[in-house]
Parts: sequence; structure tokens; C-alpha cells
Amino acid sequence: MRYPDIEGTRALFAANRAEGLVSAEFAVVADRTRAIQTREEGSLRIRFPATRGDAQEVVLVNTAGGMAGGDHFTINLDIAAGAKLAVTTASAEKIYRSLGPASRFNVTAHLADDAELTWLPHETIVFNCARLERRIDVTLAATAMLLFAETVVFGRISMGEIVAEGDFSDRWRIRRNGRLIFAENFRLEGAIAAGLRETAIAKGQAALGTLLLAPGDEEKAGAAHASLTKCQGEIGISAWNGIIVARFMAADGATVRHDLSCVLRTLGDAALPRLWLN
Repeated sequence: MRYPDIEGTRALFAANRAEGLVSAEFAVVADRTRAIQTREEGSLRIRFPATRGDAQEVVLVNTAGGMAGGDHFTINLDIAAGAKLAVTTASAEKIYRSLGPASRFNVTAHLADDAELTWLPHETIVFNCARLERRIDVTLAATAMLLFAETVVFGRISMGEIVAEGDFSDRWRIRRNGRLIFAENFRLEGAIAAGLRETAIAKGQAALGTLLLAPGDEEKAGAAHASLTKCQGEIGISAWNGIIVARFMAADGATVRHDLSCVLRTLGDAALPRLWLN
């Protein structure tokens, strides 16, 4: 049996890449947040469980079962004045190895005055030799509220996997009234496992999480600090210029989720997604 050469294999995969788009607008209708316009393309889907209170819970589903090199997914959210949205995912997102091109995942959200967005997806699991470029852009009106959390796990820890090589790039930009209030670029490339062992990066931990709350102040940060006695991993919490940022590190994703849940309950700004509680 003849096998295609590596260039032929790359060309074959390039012709079969997955693309997905979810674009949705939300507004207050009869005192409750409702989707007034949705658009789905490719392998991304958006689902709406029964609403609790005046907020709308949204579940994002990737029917492709993960992302491989060259896949490109985009999520666009437009949240009108006073609308409240809680977003999660049906399961952990898996980023598989790439023969060259990176997987790309872009999230854009626009929040009008008094709008609220709570973003709490399941973990992103990065496999060995995976390549991911993720970009997050959120614009907030003066009185909008944002709670945005992401967790990345390098390898399936329970199966003893190690992400020896790869490329992970994460870019966050948060603006309020057109002014940049938070900007972060995080990248691990090449020898990822070796990088994670560095004390200044992760001290050997394989699961990393970030939570951002805006607006947030020293009082709320102090309340979050009080919950750390119940946590199991390493956590740092800071407040400045009207935002709170919490960092999480642990040996596995389950520990980060436990610790993130403890901090979220203390902040008290949003209920945990029901899919987190199953």
C-alpha cells in the first residue's frame, strides 16, 4: 500500500478543515433576556436551556468534536441594554495535533449599558503537538458587567499525557467606553512541557485558569481572598482600575474548576451553569 507524502497529507487535511460561526443578538423582551436574532454556520451550534430568572443561559456546541490544525471558529455576541447572558459549553473543547496550520478561535462580544455577560465554558484541552491561536475581544458600555473565565489543560492528565511540543497563543482585549482596560498576550511555543515546569510560568502544573470581573474592586477581591482556604490549587487575585483578575494553577482541570467555583460563589455575581453541576 502506498501512503501519501507529507505534502500530500497536508493538502488533504487543508481541504477538509472545519469552520464554524455563531452570531447572536440578545435583548430584554417581556422582562426577560431573549435571543432576537441567531445565525449558525458550519459545526458550531447555539442552544437555549430553560431560562432561570431574567437571564438567558446559552450552551455552545461544537459538532465537529474538537478542533484540528486549520479549523477556524468564530463567536459574535451582541447584548442590548439590560440584557443578561450566561454562556457555557456542552463539553470540554479539544485541540488536536496539527500538521502545520494553527486552529483559530475568535470571540467577540459587545455589551450595551446595564448588560451582563457571564462566560464560563468547560476546559480547553490541548493535545501534544497542537497549535491554537485564540483571540478574545469584548467592548463594554459604561455600566455593563463582564465575568469572563477560561481554563486551559495541557494534556489529558488522567491518561498520563504530556504536551511535549506545541504552540498556544491567547490574546485578550477588554475595552470600556472605547478605552482599553485590560490587555494580555500569553504564549507557549515549542517545548511546552519544559516551559510549564519553569517556576515563573506554572511550576510543573498542567492546568491554568484566568477569571476577569469588570467592574470589580478591592472589597470584592477581599471577599474572594476569603474563599481561598477552601481551594486546592494555587490562586492569585488582584484588583486595579475597576477590574478583578484571578489566576488559577493546579495539576488537573478538575481542581481548577473546583477552585474557580469557590471564588465565583464568593463573588456572587452569577450562578454556576447547570452543566457545571452535573
